[in-house]
Amino acid sequence: MMQIEQRILIVAEPSERVSRLCCIFEFLDEKHHLISTDDLAPLTRDSRFRALVIDTESVSAEFIKDVQSSIPWQPVLLIGSQEINGVNVLGTIEEPINYPQLTELLHFCQIYGQAKQPQIPTSANQTKLFRSLVGRSEGIANVRHLISQVATSDATVLVLGQSGTGKEVVARNIHYMSERRDGPFIPVNCGAIPPELLESELFGHEKGSFTGAISTRKGRFELAENGTLFLDEIGDMPLQMQVKLLRVLQEKVFERVGGSKTITTDVRVVAATHRDLETMIDKNEFREDLYYRLNVFPIEMPSLSERRDDVPLLLQELVSRVFNEGRGKIRFTQRAIESLKEHNWSGNVRELSNLVERLTILFPGGLVDVNDLPRKYRYIDVPEYSVEISEEQQERDALASIFSDDEPIEIPETRFPSELPPEGVNLKDLLAELEIDMIRQALEQQDNVVARAAEMLGIRRTTLVEKMRKYGMSKD
Repeated sequence: MMQIEQRILIVAEPSERVSRLCCIFEFLDEKHHLISTDDLAPLTRDSRFRALVIDTESVSAEFIKDVQSSIPWQPVLLIGSQEINGVNVLGTIEEPINYPQLTELLHFCQIYGQAKQPQIPTSANQTKLFRSLVGRSEGIANVRHLISQVATSDATVLVLGQSGTGKEVVARNIHYMSERRDGPFIPVNCGAIPPELLESELFGHEKGSFTGAISTRKGRFELAENGTLFLDEIGDMPLQMQVKLLRVLQEKVFERVGGSKTITTDVRVVAATHRDLETMIDKNEFREDLYYRLNVFPIEMPSLSERRDDVPLLLQELVSRVFNEGRGKIRFTQRAIESLKEHNWSGNVRELSNLVERLTILFPGGLVDVNDLPRKYRYIDVPEYSVEISEEQQERDALASIFSDDEPIEIPETRFPSELPPEGVNLKDLLAELEIDMIRQALEQQDNVVARAAEMLGIRRTTLVEKMRKYGMSKD
């Protein structure tokens, strides 16, 4: 795995100019290392450095171009009179070297390094976790980058975003990529627990502390010891509980309800909300001091409508997840996918996940097209395909439906004989008359709306239109 180091590599032959540069780096407390051109290749193969400073007086222009092409993610600074341009050449350290210019160039290197991430191999565990955050959009890529940055620290994280965007998924990724991965991950929905029970739920209670407390019970903070506590919907937490939570975050201690013993806690807190906490602070609905204690490292989840191009990858991931759970597998036509990309997705990824599960039940192992989607997801007008059935087949189907075990069709006795007369009947005319009468009744009952009449008769709209044309009928 490629290592990311904060050292500065100086590729140059020893000289007075290079010595002055090294002295300034020492003054700035910047780790640096002077190497020759022969030593550069093995170092940059497995590591990425904060900056690569190349003395143009010591190396050839061809060497610098080779460096640019082989390690394009590595920010490069030049020193010397020779001018060489390149995508990752961010500037030249001019002499006399001064503090403002040098710190500005080092800042450029930092920004470039964050934007140009090398293709670093990820562990199997990390890949599995990030599958639930699939997508190539800038928003979700930034979320993955922020998770990888904050996971190794113990900083409190506040995940913001609309409902259904996957805030708990972010919290689980942070936990399982941190050094606390072997500890418990304990989620708590602050909005789902009654205010009078929330304190006991978080901090536990002693036996007899209130009616119904028949035994001592540990709270979520104790259960999450050496792990991560995920406080979902923190914006729904009552004000009196916000004060107690603030004390735990500041002092790392608490007492159980009804107890006097102070308990020390070692828990990493990740909070999430879909609310605008700053607006709630203005309305005195959320404590400002708690907000700044939670908002150490904010991560904002983009809505699905902001990353519509990620819908195909999300569909692939959700279909695979349902299939691995043994609930069947479906596929989508390209035009069905294009139609889904046009939807607003007010429910975000959760809405998309529910749709995939519903379609898996309706079309197990099938191929889903636009007209198979629920009506509100159809944004592409596709003619409905209907199977052409011959007149003889229609007559056979009509006979089968009359003499089947299903509920019989009521035939008016005044028009159709209850018994077959001795002289016989013309069955084809009789069935046609029956069809005409049923169609006329359906149209009358449905105010001549063909679609509703077809639904009442249990046939497709196109089939009803063909029958009306066959019998010379109009809906008027």
